[in-house]
Amino acid sequence: MPRQLTRNPNDAMLGGVCGGLAEYFDVDANLVRLLFVVFAVVTSGAGALVYFALWLILPEWAERGAPFADRVRDAADEMADRARSIGADVRRVARRPDRGVAFLLGLALILLGIAFLLRNLGIVWMSWFAFGTLWPIFPILIGKIGQSVPRRWMKGGR
Repeated sequence: MPRQLTRNPNDAMLGGVCGGLAEYFDVDANLVRLLFVVFAVVTSGAGALVYFALWLILPEWAERGAPFADRVRDAADEMADRARSIGADVRRVARRPDRGVAFLLGLALILLGIAFLLRNLGIVWMSWFAFGTLWPIFPILIGKIGQSVPRRWMKGGR
């Protein structure tokens, strides 16, 4: 039986596209995911469109014999369910009574913005404050935001 390119729901973060491509080309799924992220960044988001198109077009491993229209409809329903699940998680996190992290993160971003503004206005004592010096703050802030993301998003849970 010839190999067929399918989505792999057992190795899925979103729709199983990268897992299916990895299985087809016999490479690590994380490598394919990394390549998709790089492709999406380099192409200003076109890589994400390719991913979603493949999610719609590629059959899931279990539905290889299903008609194309049924596969696309099922994939679109799966995307909608996944989006609703993520939306519910975002609402739940946003309503969480512990807003201390969000407050501190917002305060840090405001202070950072004020400092950059003062430097751009030519305030002498702010001459040390340059983006080239302080860019590591941004990955730290992004990491802190990532810590508040529900763990099941990272594991591909639904």
